[in-house]
Amino acid sequence: MRIIAGRFKGRSLRSPASGNIRPTSDRLRESLFNVLMHAYSDPVDGARILDLFAGTGALGLEGLSRGAKFACFVEDAAEARGLIKENIETLGVAGQSKVFRRDATRMGSVHPNEPFSLIFCDPPYGKNLAPEALSSTLAGGWVTNNALFVVEERADVSVELPAGLVMLEQRNYGDTQIIFARFKG
Repeated sequence: MRIIAGRFKGRSLRSPASGNIRPTSDRLRESLFNVLMHAYSDPVDGARILDLFAGTGALGLEGLSRGAKFACFVEDAAEARGLIKENIETLGVAGQSKVFRRDATRMGSVHPNEPFSLIFCDPPYGKNLAPEALSSTLAGGWVTNNALFVVEERADVSVELPAGLVMLEQRNYGDTQIIFARFKG
């Protein structure tokens, strides 16, 4: 795994040793960020990113490389949090990031943190965790009005978006779907 573009382009990220963590592939991450750049007027530059089920942190770190102001990585698994922390250290972005040990389906209140404008949600496939995590994030005030959500799930799984999120589009990449949605609070 590596950073695709931006100030850290080509830098390697630490990958999981076990099969318990499924990072977004370099190719899919490149496609995803190309869509963000060209179809959504680059919501990454200057963004506060919330990376739910962060895994290795690749999505949030790619965002930081491309000009995001801050990234918060939410991860409950110890192995994954260790990888995220190593990757943050490798890229030298500790001052622009925070790692939360938290179940993304039980976010609680955002206070005292500021809300986020770009949210990545990449839960374990096929477990119907995205709707719970999205609802929890909205209920806790974690997002700004008009925040952009990017949800990754297996292509054959139906994802029900909670009230307040408006689906913009859904794209399939092999066995993966990416859903883009906007918060209208």
